[in-house]
Amino acid sequence: MGGFFKSSIGRKIAMALSAFFLMFFLIIHLAVNITSLFSEDVFNELSHFMGTNPLVQFALQPVLIFGVVFHFLMGFVLELKNKKAKGVAYAKNNGAANSTWMSRNMIYSGLAILAFIVLHFIDFWFPEINTKYIQGDMTGMHDGSFRYFHELQHKFLNPARVGAYVVAFILLALHLLHGFTSAFQSVGVTAGRKKALQTFGKVYSIVIPLGFIIIALFHHFNH
Repeated sequence: MGGFFKSSIGRKIAMALSAFFLMFFLIIHLAVNITSLFSEDVFNELSHFMGTNPLVQFALQPVLIFGVVFHFLMGFVLELKNKKAKGVAYAKNNGAANSTWMSRNMIYSGLAILAFIVLHFIDFWFPEINTKYIQGDMTGMHDGSFRYFHELQHKFLNPARVGAYVVAFILLALHLLHGFTSAFQSVGVTAGRKKALQTFGKVYSIVIPLGFIIIALFHHFNH
């Protein structure tokens, strides 16, 4: 296993697999959150299930946190290895001639997204952990009704926070536009399917972040 991570191919495959896992999680996360646009009750029920189900809390949640940390650490390692391998030629190389701006700056969009994840944890995950495991309140209730929908709306009252969310998801879209195809290339799936994957990747990279942006804007203007 150590030899796998020491090789360039091994690190790229590991990076791709963690990307697939996180992209799948984004679909699930969006599917739950988007119900808040149509039904307060459905959103509350789904949020309560996700927040109290032992399998989600004690198996899937730790795996998700590990996946996020692993993906970003592996990204930094790959960036450092690439710069070290290119040496002086890296500074002289005209990257714009054979690569997109996003492909050359994935590390920066990744750092911005990481900063957003920290903000998201401060907004939602830390208060949830405090309520459930420090205060010991697993009911999900407040004043006789589920608290999830109202907490979601409250977080999007501040226009500065909403603006930060919108910018973060635009950067996520740009990050995904390059990362989606790159992940499939790393595991060798693109042979004969490159065009179809690129099309699907563009759709995914736009629709998923756009969905989250719509949720933030909807609750900001309709609280």
